[in-house]
Amino acid sequence: MKSRYKTTLKETASACGLAVLALMLVPVASACGPDSPDVPYAMQPLKLNPQNAWEGAAAENVARDLRAAAAARPASIVGMWKTLFISMGNTNHSPSIADGTQLDFGYSQWHSDGTELYNSGSRPPATQSFCMGVWVQTGTSTYQVNHFAITYDTTGVYSGLRNFIETITLSPGGTMYSGTMVINIYDTKGNQTDHLTAQVSAQRVTVDTTP
Repeated sequence: MKSRYKTTLKETASACGLAVLALMLVPVASACGPDSPDVPYAMQPLKLNPQNAWEGAAAENVARDLRAAAAARPASIVGMWKTLFISMGNTNHSPSIADGTQLDFGYSQWHSDGTELYNSGSRPPATQSFCMGVWVQTGTSTYQVNHFAITYDTTGVYSGLRNFIETITLSPGGTMYSGTMVINIYDTKGNQTDHLTAQVSAQRVTVDTTP
């Protein structure tokens, strides 16, 4: 009887563990953008759910996040992140941009005072590769970022502003986030000249992170 009771407990614990993992895999969660939407971008896999930081993540990244979540430390958005922006919903753009097209990549830093800094990897520094923004926590694991980039042409002449609004969700262990982004582009007179949408994903940078 005791043996059968122990077996039942093991089966229950196993089932509970799988249920917890399944709950953790439901949707959970900066950018100066491309120079122009007609350059040859690389294609990247789209997340089926852009608010799910787990989807498509490498197994070692998921394992690391599970360990961080198990440590019972509160997850924080503050820190440095390696970010990726993937086009979504721009097939009617002129020119058309296929879903899954990489728009930008780079590194962002989220500060505890509610400010944020992003270094774009797709824009030449001469045209301005940095954005500055502010963020606010909107839920238990959700955040919104609003940041701006001042842009110039290759001769150094001011060409306008780009405004990026991101809505993201932090993973349970705080090692990944993902979500959606809206990019609005303005000319020197403040007139909106373009609009793009994208998916956002990021991995936390630590002292052990390699390129």
